[in-house]
Amino acid sequence: MKNLKNTAFAFFLVVLGWSMGAYAQESPTEEDYFRIMKVSAPEGTLLEVGGLTVMPNGNLGVATRRGDIYIVENPTSARPFFRKFASGLHEVLGLRYVDGSFYCAQRGELTKLTDTNQDGKADLYETVYAWPVSGHYHEYSYGPVIDEEGNFYVSGNLAFGIDGQWWRGDSRVPYRGWVMKISPDGQMEPWATGMRSPAGLGHIDGKLFYTENQGDYMATGGIWHVKKGAFVGHPGGLQWTNLSNSPLSLTMEAFNKVVDPRLIKDDQGRYIKPENMVEEEYITMYQAKEQLPDLTLPAVWFPYGIQGISTSEPIKIPEGHFGPFAGQLLVGDQGQSKIMRVALEEVKGELQGVAIDFRSNFRSGVLRMAWGQDKSLFVGETNRGWGSAGDANEGLERLVWNGEVPFEMRTVKAMPDGFEIEFTKPVDRKSAEDLASYSVQTFIYKYHPVYGSPPVANETASVQGVKVSADGLKARIKVDGLKQYHIHHILLDGVREKDTYYSLVHPSAYYTLNNIPDGAALAANEMSTFNSSVKQEEAQPKNVTPKALAQATQTGQKQETKAVKETVDEDLIKTLLSKHTCIACHNKDTKQVGPAYKDVAKRDYSAEKIVELIHTPEPQNWPEYATPMPPMPHVPKEDALKIAQWINTLK
Repeated sequence: MKNLKNTAFAFFLVVLGWSMGAYAQESPTEEDYFRIMKVSAPEGTLLEVGGLTVMPNGNLGVATRRGDIYIVENPTSARPFFRKFASGLHEVLGLRYVDGSFYCAQRGELTKLTDTNQDGKADLYETVYAWPVSGHYHEYSYGPVIDEEGNFYVSGNLAFGIDGQWWRGDSRVPYRGWVMKISPDGQMEPWATGMRSPAGLGHIDGKLFYTENQGDYMATGGIWHVKKGAFVGHPGGLQWTNLSNSPLSLTMEAFNKVVDPRLIKDDQGRYIKPENMVEEEYITMYQAKEQLPDLTLPAVWFPYGIQGISTSEPIKIPEGHFGPFAGQLLVGDQGQSKIMRVALEEVKGELQGVAIDFRSNFRSGVLRMAWGQDKSLFVGETNRGWGSAGDANEGLERLVWNGEVPFEMRTVKAMPDGFEIEFTKPVDRKSAEDLASYSVQTFIYKYHPVYGSPPVANETASVQGVKVSADGLKARIKVDGLKQYHIHHILLDGVREKDTYYSLVHPSAYYTLNNIPDGAALAANEMSTFNSSVKQEEAQPKNVTPKALAQATQTGQKQETKAVKETVDEDLIKTLLSKHTCIACHNKDTKQVGPAYKDVAKRDYSAEKIVELIHTPEPQNWPEYATPMPPMPHVPKEDALKIAQWINTLK
C-alpha cells in the first residue's frame, strides 16, 4: 500500500510539472557556513560591549558601557581568561590599542590609558581631548577610529527634547551631531556634521565612513563616505557652523527653507509631533541636495526593517578571511542583532553599492566587531535601553567560517542598462537564463522631520533579458525602469547552483543607484528572453486537468494533495512577507524586533483590523518592544489582507 501511495504521489508531482530532484534536499542556510560561538566570561561579568580591539599578541581588549575595560587572554580558546584593565569610565563606546596604550571615547573626552608599571592594570589615565556635554542622557560619544597619520576620529550623538519636543534631535553644546578629528597631541578639528546617532565609525582604505540609525530626518540606516565639510542629513549640528573653525557654512535657517521642520503648535501652544502623512507632497534627500550642495547622500541605504534599524560598526574583510568576500565590508545592526555585507564601487566619482544579509541571530544587539588572529570575527553586543532582536542584555561572541563556500551573490555592479551579478559558484544555466528567476523593485524614502519613513515611489522594474557568462559565475540583467538615487531590490528567487541545484543562501540584494554608469547596453542577440512563468501560465490548462487531479486523488493521494496545497499557500505568504519586508522584524513563532505572528494571532484582531494596523501601527499596543513599527501604507490592501488571514490561522 505504501509503494502504491508513493507511486501515486510521484505521478501527482509529474502532472504538476514539478521535479522531484529539485526538492530532494533543502538548501543550506547561513548557519551552515558561519557558526556563532559564545565567548565565555566569568560568572557575574556583564559584557555590555561598547568597544573591541585586538592587540598585537592576539589578546582581545573589551570595553563595556558600564565603564570597564578588560583584556581577554586566549580569547579563541574554550576557557579565555578575563583581566580587568581599567574601571570608573563613563559609557565607553569605542576602543583602540596603539603603541602600548588603549584609547577610548567616554561621554566627554578621548582618553588614553596606560599600564606604566606593568602590573596588568591601567595606572595612567590621560585626557587627549575633552568636548562639552550638557548632561542629556542621549549624548553618547563613539570612537575612536584612526587614520594612516595617527589622527583619531570621534562622533557624538544629538540630545533630544528642545522646547518640549522629545522627538526632535538637537545639539545643545558643540560639537554634538558632528565628527571630530583629533591629532595625537590633542588638537581638535571639526570634520563634518549632520549626524543624528552615529554609532558606527570606520576608517577603511584611506576613507572615513559612518553609519546612521533611523530617526527624525533619517528614514533608515545607511553608510556614508564622510569627507571634510560634509553635511550628511540631520540639521541639529548646523547650530555650530557659525564657529570660526567650522568646515562648512550651511545654516539651519537655510536648511529649513528646503526641508520643512514642521514646527507646528496646538491650541495650548505645545509643539505637535510630526507624523507621516500618506497623501502628501514630499521631498527626498536627493531632491534636497539639488538646493543644498553640501548635503552628502549615503553610499548605501540599508532598507528599514530589513537591514537598517540601528546600524553600527563597518569593518573590512581582510584578504584570506571569509573566503570569496574578502575586500568587502561587514556592517552590524544593533536593533536586528545581525550583520550585513556591503560591496562598494565608484561610479562617476561617487561611491555606491549593494547590501546583502550575511549572518543573523546573534544573542544581543551587534555593536562592535574585531578580527581575531585565527581569522574569526569577534562580535560585541548590547541592548540595554536600545532594544534588539536578540533578547540577551549583553554578549561577546565569535563568528567562525567553516571553510566551505556558500552559494551567494558575491557582488552586484551597476551597468548602463541594469546590473551584473557575480556569484560565488557557477549557476545552473537553465535557471539563470530564465527571466522568471529575477525581479527588481525600486523605492526610496521621504526626507522629513518624522521619525523614519515608509518606502515611497514603489515601482516594479521590468527584467527584459539576461546574459550568463561562459563560466556561469556572472549574470547580467537588462532592466527597464532603473531609477537614479533609488534603492533597487534585486530578488533572485529562481536562480540555482549548478551542481547541487541549491538556491541562494540570501536571494535578496539592495543596490543604491546614486549614478548610472556610461557604456554599451546589452544587445538583443546576446541575451536570453525566455520566461518560464509566461510559458507555464499558457500551458497550465493543458497540463493540469481536473481529470489528472482526480486520478491522483483516487490513487490514495488525498492527504498529499492537501499537504502540497498548504505548502503552496505557505510559500505565497512567505513571498508576500519577504516582498513587503515583514520578515525583518517578525517571524512565525518567536519574538524578533517585533512580536511573533502567533502572538499577534492571540490578540483576536479581525483581518481588517490587522490590515489597518499594518498601514497605521499602534506601538502602544506592544509597550514591551523598544522599536516601534513604522507605518507600512505601501503594502497593497489585497496583500495585507492575505497576510492578516494567514496570521489568524495561527491561533
